[in-house]
Amino acid sequence: MSSTAPSPLPNPHVNGLPVRPMHPADLDAIMTIERAAYPYPWTRGIFEDCLKHNYPCLVHENVGEIVAYTVISVAAGEMHVLNLTVRPESQEQGLGKRLLMTAEQIGLALGAAECFLEVRPSNTAALQLYRHQGFNEVGLRRNYYPARKGREHAVIMAKVLVAPEQDFPP
Repeated sequence: MSSTAPSPLPNPHVNGLPVRPMHPADLDAIMTIERAAYPYPWTRGIFEDCLKHNYPCLVHENVGEIVAYTVISVAAGEMHVLNLTVRPESQEQGLGKRLLMTAEQIGLALGAAECFLEVRPSNTAALQLYRHQGFNEVGLRRNYYPARKGREHAVIMAKVLVAPEQDFPP
């Protein structure tokens, strides 16, 4: 387990989802969610490496329980959504959308102008979310994901990041 402290996250001052940095102590709960959400989940080691290398790793809690998390990378003016997961029993409540919007604002605050991600073509709920949030298909990674019968392609999606309109007090 890494003892490296998570990198401080900028406060982009938006009405996003309340998130906090992911900590190594969160990984047991995250792995439970990851295994429930995906047939081919990330390994604990992948999350540990992301924390060790100070990727922005965020969790959202409800009544002290982690219900959603994301891992992003930001470099050279680009943000990449590496993982965005909502606990299966908490899906279809808008948490994925709000977490994505919050991650985008953090990416903007860290200097990103564009956002990229990969998604399985079979993950129709995620495709719908990303399209609704302004992502466009920009490419295809052939045989990217493991699948029951061989490999599954990844749809590469991208969007330009734009700061939201701020609500100013009257």
